[in-house]
Amino acid sequence: MATRDIYETGFDEDVQHGTTTDCPECSGQVQTTAIETVCEDCGLVIDEQQIDHGPEWRFFADDETTRERTGAPLTPARHDRGLSTTIGRKRDGRGRTLSGAKQRQLGRLRREQTWARWQSTADQNLAHGLGEVRRIASALDFGTSIRDQACTLFRSAQNEDLLRGRSIEAIAAASVYGACRCNGLSRTLEETDAVARCERSELTTAYNTLNSELGLPAQPVTPRAFLPKLASDLDLRDRIRHRARELAEVAAEAGISNGSHPAGVAAACLYTTAQECEWSVTQTRVAEAADVSTVTLRTHYEAIIDALARGDVTR
Repeated sequence: MATRDIYETGFDEDVQHGTTTDCPECSGQVQTTAIETVCEDCGLVIDEQQIDHGPEWRFFADDETTRERTGAPLTPARHDRGLSTTIGRKRDGRGRTLSGAKQRQLGRLRREQTWARWQSTADQNLAHGLGEVRRIASALDFGTSIRDQACTLFRSAQNEDLLRGRSIEAIAAASVYGACRCNGLSRTLEETDAVARCERSELTTAYNTLNSELGLPAQPVTPRAFLPKLASDLDLRDRIRHRARELAEVAAEAGISNGSHPAGVAAACLYTTAQECEWSVTQTRVAEAADVSTVTLRTHYEAIIDALARGDVTR
């Protein structure tokens, strides 16, 4: 039968015949392999070069037990986005100790790789800054989401040439604090400064620069955001937490928290509620947990008491 007769019967290469059991030409038995589909009687190749839709598993060093589909994912926390290779030192992939000559060879390869990783001084600064961001994020117990956002913010600062005249450590710490503010997290500048490797004035200046030059969508931190952490540190009851949350909302509406430290207002709400519930806690302890002075705590406490006396807040 001619080729045109095959097409006249409706057979085409674009038509899927994965479930066909008869040959379209001679109605013979069809056999399908991983490469092609062939009629066993007449030898007609019905389909070839089939697409394998399964996973592309790979394995190395004849070790079929640790198959991987792909390599490590890209991450903004590395200057090369995690694409560089790590060269071992004393053991091979199977855990066997390498000889002295092989170890010296790997040492030379590591040195050459280290030199090749930095294409410019900007790459070295980027690697140092991202390492500082990872360190600060780890010290503050942040997740990968906040860490990656801080790393992206540091990259943006370097691209906008904001590192000139400023320390890398200050920009890295400001990037972490800026990521917290953009997500509305209740982390103060004092907490970031405690783990940063720069002065407080440098951190403040760097954050103000990032905020003004990059236009960060920083969200205002309300006193209510500090309540869970403070209540947990002071080991207060759930009833006190709920009442303090109500006081924080009304204090914000009454303007008590306007221009004030949100942690201080939150501490005053917790202390006021603790006094109402006759829970024994001192002003010094609450002020230390909120990292504010007792004068600040007492000022906000008196303002809340006055609001209660005027009837602005219901008991």
